[in-house]
Amino acid sequence: MPTNHYENFPVASILLPRRLRRAVTVIYHFARTADDIADEGDATATERLSALNTYRAELQHIAQNTPPTTPLFTELAVIIKKHQLPLQPFYDLLDAFSQDVVKTRYANFGEVMDYCKKSANPVGRLMLALYNEHDPRSVAYSDAICSALQLINFHQDVAVDYAKDRIYLPQDELAHYQISEAQIARHDAGGQWSPFMLMQIERTRKLLQAGAPLGKVLKGRIGLELRMIIMGGSTVLEKLHHVRGDIYTQRPVLVPRDWLNMLYRALRAK
Repeated sequence: MPTNHYENFPVASILLPRRLRRAVTVIYHFARTADDIADEGDATATERLSALNTYRAELQHIAQNTPPTTPLFTELAVIIKKHQLPLQPFYDLLDAFSQDVVKTRYANFGEVMDYCKKSANPVGRLMLALYNEHDPRSVAYSDAICSALQLINFHQDVAVDYAKDRIYLPQDELAHYQISEAQIARHDAGGQWSPFMLMQIERTRKLLQAGAPLGKVLKGRIGLELRMIIMGGSTVLEKLHHVRGDIYTQRPVLVPRDWLNMLYRALRAK
């Protein structure tokens, strides 16, 4: 699980077949740069949305089979045509980044999952398309995995997101556990924070496990890559559970020992 920029994307992993690495790198570059438009620098909301609209216009060039105007989208057009990739996941990602500009709170878990549908699930769908895997069951498994990975990032990055004036935790559940924004601002893991986070962690674990069969459905390198990703998510959840959700004291991350253990388990689980 990469931990910078677009966290859910397996960036040209050595486990990927060589024939797909350039495609994954180009798609990642699209996602990363669009994410940076929404997040980085001092641009106004209007300027960010306008820049994201230029990305949509470039996708429209590709949809209409007319030449894009920038090198990134020129190369992306080649990748999309070569691998017969659907355009909708790219539009969905742009919708998620635009939403980050204008929406900073989520009323309930349904709203959070709707965001994951746009911000995370398209990544899995593009990867499946690269492997020419279109079975509806595989797509459903992939959606569950990607949404779970996005939720894990939210659990890890409560403080990071709050510094950007964003809270991806459901507002109704925060209220139920009597957790205020002031408590989050204080990095205070007292009160009902641990029960609240343990509930979030358990729900995410179940979602990740719901998609886990895909790691055995898919054969070869993609299956191994996916099992590694699933085990990475599971390992972070275990660490979150161990600290009872106190991400303020120690944000759980994967260390070299974890990667070796994940590889061993992934190889045995084929």
